[in-house]
Amino acid sequence: MTRKLLNHRTEGPASGPPLLLGPSLGTSYTLWDKVAPELSAGHRVVRWDLPGHGGSPAGLIGPGASVADLAELVLALADSLGIERFAYAGVSLGGAVGLHLAVHRPERVSSLAVICSSAHFNGTKPWQERAELVRREGLAELAESANARWFADDFTVPELVRDHREADPEAYAACCDALAAFDLRERLAEIRVPTLLIAGREDPATPPEHLREIVDAVPDAALVEIPGASHLAPAQCPEAVLTALRAHLQGGARRGMEVRRAVLGDAHVDRAQERQTPFTARFQDFISRYAWGEIWTDPTLSRRERSMITLTALVAHGHYDELAMHVRAARRNGLTPEEIGAVLLQTAVYCGVPAANSAFATAQRVLAEEAEGPA
Repeated sequence: MTRKLLNHRTEGPASGPPLLLGPSLGTSYTLWDKVAPELSAGHRVVRWDLPGHGGSPAGLIGPGASVADLAELVLALADSLGIERFAYAGVSLGGAVGLHLAVHRPERVSSLAVICSSAHFNGTKPWQERAELVRREGLAELAESANARWFADDFTVPELVRDHREADPEAYAACCDALAAFDLRERLAEIRVPTLLIAGREDPATPPEHLREIVDAVPDAALVEIPGASHLAPAQCPEAVLTALRAHLQGGARRGMEVRRAVLGDAHVDRAQERQTPFTARFQDFISRYAWGEIWTDPTLSRRERSMITLTALVAHGHYDELAMHVRAARRNGLTPEEIGAVLLQTAVYCGVPAANSAFATAQRVLAEEAEGPA
């Protein structure tokens, strides 16, 4: 018998690094409509619905459910998509799921963003009372107050309010049970993945001090507070959330710098860093983020294949200083001198004999230096 899964939407290249996006109670993956398409340019984005919300079956959880139960449903979804390790970002209850995963299943999470959420949700009583109300009277009354709880000023997203009204009451109440029982404060220091906290300055449900409590406990975590944002920051302030998430997911230029050093060598990168000036600093950051942090990290092509493509492109445009650097990189990426020669011979056909002649001279010099070894 096939296990039922959370309803979800997948966007972006299948070869991109996976990113799972979790929703807030009462919403669907529509919450991410203004953020997910932008993130999908460089990630395989999977946004999912809570049980009984959007298109997810209500029967996936029942009374007395826990955040751990929801986390297992997320892992089952990831498994079904062939995703072993993923970056994760979640809002409110979705953020609590991310915290649980980072503590209890750290091998599955590469990075974590917790948005308008908390390590606890103000004790059990308010959520028990809400669960009882919903089981008794349904969601109509709560949906009427959704705008006040979710958004600042007169802002609204009618589709999300409709999601709230149309959610399954029993599944919604079970999610309230999960929030009532959730308290991870004593385990926060165990989180070791890169962690970003995003707080809405106007959020009445999980005010900024809840996020500050997490950032103070999680080693090396960072906090961004968004003015004018209430509880559903990705819907109300998508550009601010997107900017923070992009910087977090790219690790600044850190990931790109790691790959750049692995391909070009520490000595070359150190020299480039030493020559950096205020005039060139933004360019250095640009190539670390995009050339090395996004293109060279894409697993669709191996580093060997990327070296061959790069050698060809440099010959075609006559960039022989860069060619010398990338001949060394090609050797570091596993190409033999014979394979480099074969690539350059190919360029003679498609880039021209004079260009290939100069390329062979450059490559021969670099390979000879390598054979001689350090002076």
